[in-house]
Amino acid sequence: MPSPAEVTLEISPRSRVDVVDVRERAADTHGDLVERFPRALYCSYHTTAGYLDQSLAMRLNRTRDGVAPYLSFFRAVFPEGGGYRHDELHLREELSEAQRRVEPRNADSHLAFISAGLRSCVTYRRRSGEPVYFIDLDGVNDGRPRQRTTSILGYNSEEEVARERMTVPISEHPVDSVNLKDRRVGLYERCQELITRHGVDKGRIRIALAPGEHQAGLTVNEYETLLMQHDLAEVIRNPLRFMAEKSRHLLADPRAIPNKTIGYAKYDMVRVFNELVDALGLNESVVEKILARFIGAPARRFLRMKRSVSLLVSDHDEAGHGALAEGTFQSPILVQWQPCERRERSIDVTLTRFR
Repeated sequence: MPSPAEVTLEISPRSRVDVVDVRERAADTHGDLVERFPRALYCSYHTTAGYLDQSLAMRLNRTRDGVAPYLSFFRAVFPEGGGYRHDELHLREELSEAQRRVEPRNADSHLAFISAGLRSCVTYRRRSGEPVYFIDLDGVNDGRPRQRTTSILGYNSEEEVARERMTVPISEHPVDSVNLKDRRVGLYERCQELITRHGVDKGRIRIALAPGEHQAGLTVNEYETLLMQHDLAEVIRNPLRFMAEKSRHLLADPRAIPNKTIGYAKYDMVRVFNELVDALGLNESVVEKILARFIGAPARRFLRMKRSVSLLVSDHDEAGHGALAEGTFQSPILVQWQPCERRERSIDVTLTRFR
């Protein structure tokens, strides 16, 4: 049985929103190095480019014709230039003047990434002929392609080697988010201790909400204050807020949308939803599920928010010494949309080794 094998691909997007079959790209570049394994972990090092879960990709028929209309829905809900605070670069105190001149205005891409269920780290079972799409929502800035990097790690099986429960302090505010990479939380330091103690050089860390934790979710994205504390909070309160701001002519009465039925919302936003209904292989039940997340009680139906996220453990920087592999701006983030009386939430951290 071969030992796990890892490859890295550089991707140059062809447009702001781009879809690339990295499985095909890896085979062209590295032959069957990854293909000989029954499972593979795909890792993106970016906060506006990543992967769909294999189950969701299958529902979209695993073709560009299915993925593109699905993405179009979220791009319509979060339109470019929709009045986001994250894009008001003069308010971004962490940026220098030089950085402000080149920083992309891409809050729409961040919010679409989270809401569409994109992940920075996913595992796929190998199925003959099935593509694996790297989806970029912000691949071109000021007319220039951004350089993207993704890793693919092929493996045979996964063995759990450690599991711990940690508590994360959270405020009394109903809508709040916590950067789990913050040193005050201690998560990253503890993860590295576990990796080192158990000698894991190829594997993953899984962070999951503990059973009993509700009205909260997890994602991996950029923890920028205006994006997380303002734009994301606005979406939780009203998922259609930015769509209404940018495209009021599409909506008869944007403020009344949360109280409308699914059928009436489809009538109101026919140009958006027709793309989904007519998409190759995208049937009415899928459309209804997507609609249900945005119509009605916003927080519960918002953003395909997950109860768990995964982080790659790899020794590609130093052979034999495993560490969390991550992009510069990536952070696991805990989001809540209802207050927690304890003012803390519990998460389970699991370390596994790939064989």
